[in-house]
Amino acid sequence: MSDRLKIYFASDQHLGAPTAQASFPREKKFVAWLDEIKHDADIIFLLGDLFDFWFEYKTVVPKGFVRVLGKLAEIRDSGTPIYFFTGNHDLWMCDYFEKELNIPVYHKPKEFTFNNKTFLIGHGDGLGPGDKGYKRMKKVFTNPFSKWLFRWLHPDLGVRLAQYLSVKNKLISGDADVRFLGEENEWLVLYSKRKLEKKHYDFFVFGHRHLPMTIDLGKNSTYINLGDWIGYFTYGIFDGEKFELKEYKN
Repeated sequence: MSDRLKIYFASDQHLGAPTAQASFPREKKFVAWLDEIKHDADIIFLLGDLFDFWFEYKTVVPKGFVRVLGKLAEIRDSGTPIYFFTGNHDLWMCDYFEKELNIPVYHKPKEFTFNNKTFLIGHGDGLGPGDKGYKRMKKVFTNPFSKWLFRWLHPDLGVRLAQYLSVKNKLISGDADVRFLGEENEWLVLYSKRKLEKKHYDFFVFGHRHLPMTIDLGKNSTYINLGDWIGYFTYGIFDGEKFELKEYKN
């Protein structure tokens, strides 16, 4: 890959929350951002929670989001690679993106190398110490038997129930998501430091926390949290050498 490149990163749009009508302006703003970056983007990474709730039945997906899905299809059809990582709100994503949009979907952090810079990229949920309650809940939610049971609910009932519970989730409105907790209490920072004990990474890029952060981990390694598209409208950009967080102000 050329030294001159543009790789874009965004996370936590939570489209559909708190209602489809209320999130519609955010969807249009995110689509406008995609429309701008498509002209020079070499790669686009979406790091989860694009939707506030997503569940794939065998023949049904949640209603709505046609603008963002259409824009992703357009960009991908033009030849630009897009990589999607599931978050804790869209962890029930299966193969819809892969089959309909030709966008690979990852459920765990993955390593990438660009211009001899190593990245560890993921959504960030369930990583690091603590949050044992969520980790137990995630095991239940991702269990094949649990998903099989949920599919027996009619989509009108299942999606409505899940959307209600998702909006009530603290990850949308919790105070902890807009406060820096200090490096010693930021689980993803601790996770990144532990990973560095075994292997060097130039950049750790995550979402999930909803708070834009760039933290120097030492030894030429940086932790980045992308923020969100609810209150911050921030995104990351890697130009082949440096990584920056920027705010989309359109």
